[in-house]
Amino acid sequence: MSEQSLTEQILDLLQTASNGMDRKQIARALHVKSERRAQMKTVLVELIAAGKIEKTERRKFRIIGRLPPVLVVKFHDTDADGELLARPRDPEFVGQTIRLAPGQASSGPNRVGVGDTALVKLQADEDGYQARVIRKLDMVDQGPILGVIRKGAGRWRIESISRKSRTSYVLQNQDSNKVRQGDLIRFEPIAARRDDVRQAKLVEHIGSTDNPKAASLLALVEQGIVEGFSAEEETQAANASAPTLGHRADLRELPLVTIDPDDARDFDDAVHAHADSQPDNVGGWVVWVAIADVAAFVAPDSALDRGARKRGNSVYLPDRVVPMLPERLSADLCSLRPNEDRACLAVRMVFRADGSKKSHDFYRGLMRSHARLTYQQAQNAINGQTDATTAPIVDNLLKPLWSAYAVLQAGRGLRQPLEIETEAKKIRIGDNGQVTEISTEQRLDAHKLIEECMVQANVCAAETLEAKHQPLIYRVHETPEQAKIYALADFLQTIGMKWAKAQRPTPERFNQLLRKVRGTDMEQMINQVVLRSQMRAIYDSRNIGHFGLSLPRYAHFTSPIRRYADLTIHRALISACKLGSDGSTEAERADLKTIAEQITKTERAAMAAERDAASRYIAAHLAEQIGAVFSARISGVTRFGLFLTLDETGADGLVPIRALGREYFNHDEQSHALIGRDTGGRYRLGSAVKVRLSEATPVTGGLIFEMLSKAEAGTRPKRHASKPGRGASHRGKGRKGKGQAKNHRGKRR
Repeated sequence: MSEQSLTEQILDLLQTASNGMDRKQIARALHVKSERRAQMKTVLVELIAAGKIEKTERRKFRIIGRLPPVLVVKFHDTDADGELLARPRDPEFVGQTIRLAPGQASSGPNRVGVGDTALVKLQADEDGYQARVIRKLDMVDQGPILGVIRKGAGRWRIESISRKSRTSYVLQNQDSNKVRQGDLIRFEPIAARRDDVRQAKLVEHIGSTDNPKAASLLALVEQGIVEGFSAEEETQAANASAPTLGHRADLRELPLVTIDPDDARDFDDAVHAHADSQPDNVGGWVVWVAIADVAAFVAPDSALDRGARKRGNSVYLPDRVVPMLPERLSADLCSLRPNEDRACLAVRMVFRADGSKKSHDFYRGLMRSHARLTYQQAQNAINGQTDATTAPIVDNLLKPLWSAYAVLQAGRGLRQPLEIETEAKKIRIGDNGQVTEISTEQRLDAHKLIEECMVQANVCAAETLEAKHQPLIYRVHETPEQAKIYALADFLQTIGMKWAKAQRPTPERFNQLLRKVRGTDMEQMINQVVLRSQMRAIYDSRNIGHFGLSLPRYAHFTSPIRRYADLTIHRALISACKLGSDGSTEAERADLKTIAEQITKTERAAMAAERDAASRYIAAHLAEQIGAVFSARISGVTRFGLFLTLDETGADGLVPIRALGREYFNHDEQSHALIGRDTGGRYRLGSAVKVRLSEATPVTGGLIFEMLSKAEAGTRPKRHASKPGRGASHRGKGRKGKGQAKNHRGKRR
């Protein structure tokens, strides 16, 4: 047996061993004698070095990238088109894209969704693997499920609200006297059945969905977000007192003002600007940003600190705030309320006339806010509509801020951050838990002014800590993946626009594209596809820059009342700049990577809870409008239907494929469209449509619509067989089924 033939035999053997083989198994299968084991070991090492095979944690060898034909996977997310993505439950099998095959497990006992675990059969395709469900695994293996108690025929029926299950259950008899209609519970399925329906046992009683504000309760519980604080946290907060001047810089005469939303309860940043009087900086400006000194009240590894770290951030829902810190701190001692002495960490920044930063310095001070303004109030004053609060300060405080902002805008223009246009909806809830108003938040210059001041302060924090070799948690945003850029280029080609794949993607290139379509009927669609081509911003102890902001280094410093990341930055600055003895500890510095991962997860959970609560409130609001007609835009195109965003409310819903008429439709992934097989008519991403509401489910936030708009005229497609699972045909009037709307949200910076 030659070395070459041994190499070939090992590769041939591993091609048939989808789970891999260890060294003894290979030797036994190939009849390698003991005297040739050293040679076999050399061949295995060479194959690993050549990138043809890999060695797993279980010391098995396998072909790189090969997954076994049958595997247990967990469906963890959806792609831009709403299709289910899975990852192997076994951590040894990573790196491959797994999608649920079309038409798979859409109903019945094997129906799957995000969070489900299933035994699947895999089939390789051009994009990775397609999964066909063999069996959905017992939910007992996946943990307790959330459900609502409903009356059934002489029994309690459980209506699941979790994406982990769509199966029907009945409560076991021994738990029947522990619940009432509308109760929100956690339950676990059991093996027993009753009238051929799976039974479940009660695990935890959470509350009642009859509560007028149950939408937020459901969202919080589903995301594992707990309200309230431990007794030790409350005690520490209650015993806190406002710091005196001591060794702090006295900034109380500096006329700082806060500018926040009209319903804000915690004010953690204040600003001031004046022209620079230095002769070497003609036309330059000095900008102050003062931030609440939360580190003065939350000592490292205290009960307050451990609780804040666990929460990671505050959560803002339509009817409530779940604060990261007790109200004694978040809304009192740490809140920069007007005309009260407050501890702060401030940065003084000097900018040249062209917007470039000349210098900056950090101070630990005692400040006094000279006014509490809302965004609209400040904007009105600049526009000439002053009130009792703004009239005395418009000339000496607000106009200088706007002049400084003009300089900052010049600097922003030079660095060219990504300029994606998005709309935010504001939902107001009455005491009765009903929606009283849904409005589009107008983006004012006042918003942009504060945002740019905060961005610059965040940059200063990152620069200072790097210069002083202090470890820190960065806010990072990766350059878009090549696969996403290629998909964007292919899509743009379908609408007659060009994107050079070989050129490096930059925010400026994206902005040029967005400017080309501004004011056209393609603006919404291009904004959507550009947004989806971006990565999500995360926290990381390693710096890779912030692509969206076009910054080489960036950290979160300006919101320590509501973000734990900012609190770690404050402590790091206190240590690095020698501003006190209560800075970061060795233990905290050693744990930054773990902290970054944790607070990234809590941020995602908060975003999901905010989205889900809004969806449930809007679904309840629209439940009385079944049959009403709405204007909407297509926000997602999938094989099973169209996702929509309503113009008036920002609500997200689904038009199932069955609601598009009797024609068969092909899903064209490249052009983000459903295309009629007979007529070529198409429904495209970003298109404006009219729809009729046919179903609203407040408990899940799901909205189902019927399409009223005709498909756009298009070229009749050529008849050819579709590749398995890609561009498959679907008929408009098919079997009825329910879909769950997916909220396509933007990325947080």
